[in-house]
Amino acid sequence: MTSKPAPDSKSAVPGKAAPGKPIPGKVTLSDVALLAGVDRSVVSRVINDDPRLNIRPDTRRRVLDTIEKLGYRRNAAARSLRTARSYMLGLFIPDFANPVYAEIIKGAETEAGRQGYGLMTASSEGVRQSVDHYVDLFGQGRADGLLFAGEESGRELEQLRALRVPWVLVNRRIAGTDRYVVLDDEHGSQLAVDHLVALGHRRIAHVAGPETADTARRRRMGYSTAMRRAGLAADPRLIVHADYTPAGGSAAMNELLAAEERPTAVFVANVASAVGVLHALHTAGVSVPGDVSVIAMHDMSLADYLVPALTTVRMPLGELGARAVRLMATRGPTDPITEVVTEPVEIVVRASTAPPGGAAG
Repeated sequence: MTSKPAPDSKSAVPGKAAPGKPIPGKVTLSDVALLAGVDRSVVSRVINDDPRLNIRPDTRRRVLDTIEKLGYRRNAAARSLRTARSYMLGLFIPDFANPVYAEIIKGAETEAGRQGYGLMTASSEGVRQSVDHYVDLFGQGRADGLLFAGEESGRELEQLRALRVPWVLVNRRIAGTDRYVVLDDEHGSQLAVDHLVALGHRRIAHVAGPETADTARRRRMGYSTAMRRAGLAADPRLIVHADYTPAGGSAAMNELLAAEERPTAVFVANVASAVGVLHALHTAGVSVPGDVSVIAMHDMSLADYLVPALTTVRMPLGELGARAVRLMATRGPTDPITEVVTEPVEIVVRASTAPPGGAAG
């Protein structure tokens, strides 16, 4: 008769998870607590964003990281009924086609998950809408907070203040508000101009964004500051405003090409506009960078595949979206949020910039 082997004391009990190895698809609060090294009640209170919970920031972060690592999923319907909250955030953008917003959405969505929220996104598709329209789009009670990355203006300030849920502006500021998260656009613009100056350019044009856009104003200010610092005059004839689209960039570049004295380099305020700038230069038979160098604000994977490959200023768009969500989730509904995301910012040198009259090295 063959004897049965004695049970291995290290083997997992049927139906139970081995320490630190939860059953796939059946992760529990206890599993998260075990791996994070905290009590089960602490995990529950972190998930439910209990304002009375007093733990160290690094402990809270460890719990959130463990939740993400194990792929723990809560019963959202039951939690909503229990807390009268939706655990959803709404993010509004002007245009899904603009690659800049894709990076912001990606960062916001990742951080929303870390904070225990889902993220809904909507776009006005180029049609200016009121704040009330956006709130109605999600429906009352469907979102615990709203993030606006569109072109909101001062006339909508009172509507924002009247909202019953927390809100924050993303990549935009409105005079009179103290709830926004933006990039250091001035610094990024200065780096772009500094790059062109270091190559030897002196007649540097700027394809700016819409005159009413907060981002465009700050990027133009950075351009002017860098030009002045280099001892160069910011000739107003070399500054052309356009919307953040390839068509806008193309029209602006054609206007610059019609000038009596053409620029030798162009700083474009948006990477989508820069696609139009390159198209206009190619159509006009102007060599890039042999005749005109081009650098654009923001980076995208497509930049490597343009002809020539486009030099850009890579800004922390993902961190911008993440920071906005993080502050929305951790600050009080009326607390000031005046955040400027400063790092990382870098010049990504590709083939579209070179010394005047030269070729890319």
